[in-house]
Amino acid sequence: MYQNGRHKHENNVSGNKDGGVHWRGGNSNIANGNGHAVSVGDATGAGETDASLSEVAVPGGDKLEGTDAVEDDTLHLKRRVGLFSGVALIVGTMIGSGIFVSPSGLLIRTGSIGLSFIIWVACGLLSLLGALAYAELGTMNTSSGAEYAYFMDAFGSMPAYLFSWVSTLVLKPSQLAIICLSFSKYAVEAFVTECEPPDSVVKLVAVLAIAVILFINCYSVNLATGVQNVFTAAKLVAILIIICGGAYKLGEGNTQHLKNVFEGTSFSLGNIATAFYTGLWAYDGWNNLNYVTEEIKNPSVNLPRSIIIGIPLVTICYALINVSYLAVMSATELVESEAVAVTFGNRILGVMAWLMPLSVTVSTFGSANGTLFAAGRLCFAASREGHLLDILSYVHVRRYTPAPGLIFHSLIAVAMVISGSIDSLIDFFSFTAWIFYGGSMLALIVMRYTKPNALRPYKVPLIIPIVVLAISVYLIAAPIIENPQIEYLYAALFIVAGLIFYVPFVHYGFVPSFMDSVTVFFQLLLEVAPTQSIFD
Repeated sequence: MYQNGRHKHENNVSGNKDGGVHWRGGNSNIANGNGHAVSVGDATGAGETDASLSEVAVPGGDKLEGTDAVEDDTLHLKRRVGLFSGVALIVGTMIGSGIFVSPSGLLIRTGSIGLSFIIWVACGLLSLLGALAYAELGTMNTSSGAEYAYFMDAFGSMPAYLFSWVSTLVLKPSQLAIICLSFSKYAVEAFVTECEPPDSVVKLVAVLAIAVILFINCYSVNLATGVQNVFTAAKLVAILIIICGGAYKLGEGNTQHLKNVFEGTSFSLGNIATAFYTGLWAYDGWNNLNYVTEEIKNPSVNLPRSIIIGIPLVTICYALINVSYLAVMSATELVESEAVAVTFGNRILGVMAWLMPLSVTVSTFGSANGTLFAAGRLCFAASREGHLLDILSYVHVRRYTPAPGLIFHSLIAVAMVISGSIDSLIDFFSFTAWIFYGGSMLALIVMRYTKPNALRPYKVPLIIPIVVLAISVYLIAAPIIENPQIEYLYAALFIVAGLIFYVPFVHYGFVPSFMDSVTVFFQLLLEVAPTQSIFD
């Protein structure tokens, strides 16, 4: 299943003059569709830095596809994500369907409007603090992969591998699958008015959505970021409509649902922790820009700026949307509604009520696009270090997209959509995400002492990762202590089960004899080649 953990693409496939295939060590070439050769050997030439390599300009190609590969040009991901696209990736992946469909989860767990509102804002603040700590990590280590790269730096191979094991096989694909199912449900319901849409149709549309998003991301980074920018702008317009509608109702004096806001509050530590899980799920995606650091223009500046702009914007939107909902419906109606934004639209927008279901489909499609964009880079980074199949770290020779990694994630997501077991997967593994977030905070703290002289273009006060780490421990431990469930044990066992593959295939470097042939086959089929290895 895995290639040698210490194998840095020393042997790569190349096309010979007779059209056959042969193996070479060191520098090697693969012919692209135009007959040019792409160098895939040692990327660290004399005097060159990662930054200069990523800005190599070559002639030819169009703006969407990227430039054609030319002889002696190192193959690598290109820096095409600017400040606006960075903000759009953060905002677009954070705002999915949750705030439109079921923001009542927090209200159910807290028991009152007041405490639920406090937790909404607290979740935004926690996400911002975590993201600022990630900004230091991302500017210190500008390789893609987010937590994976930071665990490699701070703790070594095994913790990084376990993170990639859980995220690649469960967390990221399940996020993509559930977002696409939400998109499909609302898209299909627009054409089915008198009954629930058949599950088979919903699943089929979800699979088609994954296929379209996969094509967009495989075709071009510029196209993927362009789609993300457009859909993020569209969902912000939808949010503005909700906020303006709520402001209009408040202006008419509809404030009766905003009185006695702390009545019925539940102060159970377990309930508050699960309420935070619900709120933080709506904010999930705050770290997605760190997965694509290698493709950000001037990351030491644009990464922290994107975070500082994007996350407060989402927090403000969420707070104002909740107030707007309560200007139109009571807390009981909010809890009972299966699609809060649709109910809001029916009461406020009249003949334009169809804008709300459309907004949900637009929002979920954009969120799914951003989720796959980031997830493919995690797969790419882990495979490049030898923790997954080598072919998953290869990049298209003309489009500079990590196509194999994107396809791999999409196939797992499709399998999850068809199986229909996504909700249980989210329940089982939601707490594991905060194990890794807390691990990243610990990595930052550890590297302050183990790498005190490392270049840090952006540096946060040490109290920030300490606070986020403490909250992470609480979020992990409180639900288990308050309400122990066998699912938590299953999730922990799954993490540990990764060692079954790590020991033989990564630590000892066992490579099945057929893997070379498999790699060659997919390399030629997908027109991909290996890139430089950041961790060399």
